[in-house]
Amino acid sequence: MQEPLLEGMCFTLKYLGMTLVEKPKGEDMAAAAIRRIIATARVGARKFQKVILTVSPRGISLQDADTKEIVENISIYRISYCTTDKLQNKIFAYVAQSQESGALECHAFLSPKKKIAQAVTLTVAQAFQMALDLWEAANAGSRQEQPLHPPCVLEHSEPGRASEPAPPGSPPFRHQFGEEEEEEEDENLEETLPGCMEELGREVHSPAALEVASCPVLNLCLASTQSCNAGTC
Repeated sequence: MQEPLLEGMCFTLKYLGMTLVEKPKGEDMAAAAIRRIIATARVGARKFQKVILTVSPRGISLQDADTKEIVENISIYRISYCTTDKLQNKIFAYVAQSQESGALECHAFLSPKKKIAQAVTLTVAQAFQMALDLWEAANAGSRQEQPLHPPCVLEHSEPGRASEPAPPGSPPFRHQFGEEEEEEEDENLEETLPGCMEELGREVHSPAALEVASCPVLNLCLASTQSCNAGTC
């Protein structure tokens, strides 16, 4: 898994849209943002852009599947949260800080199968862990001379660009893996979205409806960040 992830793992998805959020992470925040994005998509009645989403330790890259044009590159330092929504289980979303405005944005994507949405979330989590491992390996020789805090501050691979710290309270990742189910048939994505929209029409107030499982990654990174926030770094 490590070698393909270093080069980048690719997923073909449909881009649903973006909405601004106030918090960098949180399942309730993400679920509400996804509902807003779907509601906007519902009234827009437009054809959704097909994109190739590539995950690597550098971050997330979005490429138009038809024109092959790069839509956006999101540094791993700017990503604070990603999730597969339990209610809309074919939708993958991430929260990242805009490089231009500094605002927090939630971007949502529709996958042909819920297992693909789950796989994207897990792959992003693995990319963060790999970025942390690469940072530790690169700095192993200098630790004894000068302790560094926190390990979330990673060396950026792009030439001429300074490394950036990870956002405060580095990200937990949320994904829901249920029991093994029969393989789903590939579906037309435009036909899948109305099903998601229909679910939005139903009142869902129970917090259990949005409960998701936690993926325990970056424990060392989180511990160091908390220590740094407490003024001990």
